[in-house]
Amino acid sequence: MTNVLVIAEFGEGKLKKTTHSAVTFAREAAKQLGGSYSILLLGSGVEAAAKECAALGAAKVLVADDKSLENYTAERYAPVVAAAAQGFGVVCGTASAFGKDLLPRVAGKLDAGYAADITALLPMEGNKLTFKRPMFAGNAFGVCQIETPVQVVSVRQSAFPAAAPSGSAAVEKIAVAPPSAAAARIEWIKFDQIKSERPELTEARIVISGGRALKEQFYQVLDPLADVLGAAIGASRAACDAGYCAPDLQVGQTGKMVAPQLYFAIGISGAIQHLAGMKSSKVIVAINKDADAPIYQIADYGLVADLFKVVPDLTTKLQALKEAG
Repeated sequence: MTNVLVIAEFGEGKLKKTTHSAVTFAREAAKQLGGSYSILLLGSGVEAAAKECAALGAAKVLVADDKSLENYTAERYAPVVAAAAQGFGVVCGTASAFGKDLLPRVAGKLDAGYAADITALLPMEGNKLTFKRPMFAGNAFGVCQIETPVQVVSVRQSAFPAAAPSGSAAVEKIAVAPPSAAAARIEWIKFDQIKSERPELTEARIVISGGRALKEQFYQVLDPLADVLGAAIGASRAACDAGYCAPDLQVGQTGKMVAPQLYFAIGISGAIQHLAGMKSSKVIVAINKDADAPIYQIADYGLVADLFKVVPDLTTKLQALKEAG
């Protein structure tokens, strides 16, 4: 029997939705291993997030609530996670910016093997967990196992559905391990964040993404539609590199991974790097004047048309429907 520990992601006073995907993985892994899963929550002022964690069906929720953990640095967090992970055979988290930074350092402290950005948990082979993960920018997939006694895994959010509430777990406060020597060389200065009234891109139910074809009219075309639908705005790398929109909007292999209920790909051809970041969306709508664009191969609905004409028309009709109740 082997138990699994999920590292929760916390920010702005609440639990990040990315955590729910890691919990889904942990449930599957614990079932294969014949064990249970627990959740570790780190930060300062995490009471509300701890209650949300407790509703996710874990055996227990471990809470490291301390002022020293208010601002994330890997050098401060990694020792706490490594100490809390004693007795667990698998440590996992989401392959977000947080997970990608923290988990390799945790693996180093635990002398554990690390499988990054996995997209599926396959049936066990030889009594070992077997992982599927993308390679070569998503052009191929590999299958791997971890040979060390402790395994550290990061999971792709878009590949695992959000875990639904299931039961209630006990919340247990744990001691905060002392920082590593490297922490003394790190100084937290500030976190500059672009504030927006729109939903967070990785957590939105609806995402409207635009490509390079929008040119300087990127926001002019997409903003009204996003306002009507209450959607987040994303972009292809080409649009970001061309300076038509902010870099933090990039969706794709080298950007953000999203899996909304509804994804609009407007003026996006569908390069493999972009598809890797959004192809797990529940419903995909593509608008592009090129009938041979690769995006149509995965789209649920496609419209071959001039986006500068049809998007404003679509916005007007959706607004009318919204006003009509």
